[in-house]
Amino acid sequence: MTRVGILLFDQVEELDAVGPWEVFGMWAKLCPEEAEVVAFAPRAGAVRASKGLTLYADRSAADVGHLDVLVHPGGAGTRPQLGDPEHLEWVRNQRERVPLMTSVCTGSLVFAAAGLLAGRPATTHWGALDLLAELDPSIDVRRDERFVDDGDVVTSSGVSAGIDMALHLVARLAGVERAREVRRRMQYDPAPPV
Repeated sequence: MTRVGILLFDQVEELDAVGPWEVFGMWAKLCPEEAEVVAFAPRAGAVRASKGLTLYADRSAADVGHLDVLVHPGGAGTRPQLGDPEHLEWVRNQRERVPLMTSVCTGSLVFAAAGLLAGRPATTHWGALDLLAELDPSIDVRRDERFVDDGDVVTSSGVSAGIDMALHLVARLAGVERAREVRRRMQYDPAPPV
């Protein structure tokens, strides 16, 4: 069973967290023997997201338990994390325990500040690409990719790209047919009207 944890925090970008939740949650609903998804935060309870939506973390970071995949979303709340030694140390500790570390949007900035992206390819929201390069000049910044899979670390660009990354991970972990089944159940077939 693959256990996915999605980190919530104050000022998290809503779709950065909820997009991957939908993908992994649909996988878990279709195949409960294959996957489980959990939401957690530094402290369990309500979290106010960047556009005002209140999300709820069932667990705290201290009691989330074993994870196979960690999703670190982005949003305005990542900016204080860049200078928060406690959070950066927590991220580094997760790197030691969690086989697959992933980020959506500016979550990759936190990974960079924690040293996880040194010498690796990565991406982030288009508006933060220069900051990603400044945080660690050794990062191979991929400016035009929706997501970058570098084995044990996967980063995705902004907001909706987290859905694509999560579908890619379902394909990687459970096969292309399972990912297609999840995508169809979600009726995810992007064709923007504008």
